[in-house]
Amino acid sequence: MNHDQYPDIYIKDILRSTRTIALVGASVNPERPSYRVMGFLLRKGYIVHPVNPGLAGSQLQGRTVYGRLAEIEEPIDMIDIFRAADALPALVDEILALDPLPKVMWGQLSVRDDAAAAKAEARGIKVVMDRCPAMEYPRLVG
Repeated sequence: MNHDQYPDIYIKDILRSTRTIALVGASVNPERPSYRVMGFLLRKGYIVHPVNPGLAGSQLQGRTVYGRLAEIEEPIDMIDIFRAADALPALVDEILALDPLPKVMWGQLSVRDDAAAAKAEARGIKVVMDRCPAMEYPRLVG
């Protein structure tokens, strides 16, 4: 996949088929993009599981915060990543250890690592990087 450009239908299909999202890098600060995007996704009807080891066990926007992806007990359709790009290689290893695997790995704005993306894609995971679902949803889904 060319991660410089995505066909609209690729992103639209992901947003329409996704139901459960693990939001890695969730924040309690309402000024942080991860907080605002989580609220947006919840309002659009997605089930969002916030992930942040420093907040594990607490509540965020009415949802229990998990310390790690492996702690989430239901299958995840999409991993939405609010972490620095240099965290992606280790995070991909954590994602690839999940059973079942998620369908999508989504790196937020400025979150891009082509080698990590290739590793996920080699296992059948769709990858989007340097995009925000809260920006793409209104543009493509309505």
